[in-house]
Amino acid sequence: MNQPLRVAVVGCGIGRYHIDSWKKLEGQAGVLAVCDVDDAKAKETATEFKLLHAVSTLEQLLRRDDIDVVDLCTPPFLHFEQIQDVLKAGKHVVCEKPLVSSLAEVDSLATLEKASGKRIMPIFQCRFGHGLQKLKHLIDLGLAGDAFLGTAETAWRRRAHYYEVPWRGKWKTERGGCILSHAIHTHDMLSYILGPAKSVFARTSTRVNPIEVEDCASASLEMESGALVSLSVTLGSPEEISRHRFCFRNFVAESGTAPYNNSADPWKFTGDSPELQKEIDQALTAFVPQPEGFTGQFSRFCTALARGTEIPVTLADARTSLELVTAIYASSEEGKPVDLPITTTHSHYHNWLPKKGR
Repeated sequence: MNQPLRVAVVGCGIGRYHIDSWKKLEGQAGVLAVCDVDDAKAKETATEFKLLHAVSTLEQLLRRDDIDVVDLCTPPFLHFEQIQDVLKAGKHVVCEKPLVSSLAEVDSLATLEKASGKRIMPIFQCRFGHGLQKLKHLIDLGLAGDAFLGTAETAWRRRAHYYEVPWRGKWKTERGGCILSHAIHTHDMLSYILGPAKSVFARTSTRVNPIEVEDCASASLEMESGALVSLSVTLGSPEEISRHRFCFRNFVAESGTAPYNNSADPWKFTGDSPELQKEIDQALTAFVPQPEGFTGQFSRFCTALARGTEIPVTLADARTSLELVTAIYASSEEGKPVDLPITTTHSHYHNWLPKKGR
């Protein structure tokens, strides 16, 4: 019988949500330690969640031999080095978005992951909402047919106080704006359903707050399947929504608009005929819900490691996501479409930051 995974969480911001989700997986995982550069915050979090250990440096954590998985919830500019340190310590890595700062870094990590014998799992918890999983269920059953069109909207609000956190809003430390730090889940959900893009044309601008990075964006995509997609993002919307709409040959799938959880129910599926609607409705009665969000991703991760099967989100998934990010930034800077895949010879392969942000 497999023993529960022993987990340590680094970072007590969003890391608190991670701890709460890991603790729901009794029998699969347990959180032993928490780490934060603010020692008082680490101790306070350990007390709140009844954890055994609190430390203030990653080095202290990695010296422990009772940790199987290190879950990184740290600022983006730290991820690449920290992931390497965790792998070298012989532990699995879970890492918040954005995973790293370039396609070159993703590809470097793929080599290191293979050599280490450990796994790196990027965080894309929105994949596991019941609404999106129902759509995936229908597609896997062959009920969707060709994809024609997709739209993805991320309309959120960020005011000045949000950028009081020192690393936010700056190219050097946040690595990007609304495309990288906010809409990345919305766009990953799109790729999860429609596959990778073939061509991207995008515009980005900074209109809402006096920051370095973009806070508004619009992009037009042609997917490898031939489907056409439009993306829109703003951090200046008083009413916050996230929304997806997918048009397939046999039905339309439309999400709800909950800004941070629109992959969950309710989703609406409208068949192209009464007969198709009946097939869809019958297929959905066979849908078996599993845990959602962070808990859903962590549970699937534990199961995969125990069974020796593929983990629920891989480096390849992160590369698809960051390749789209790179293409959007490159297109916006160059003022022309960008073809994918982006290879090692592309001008933005090693750095998607615009020249003014490097």
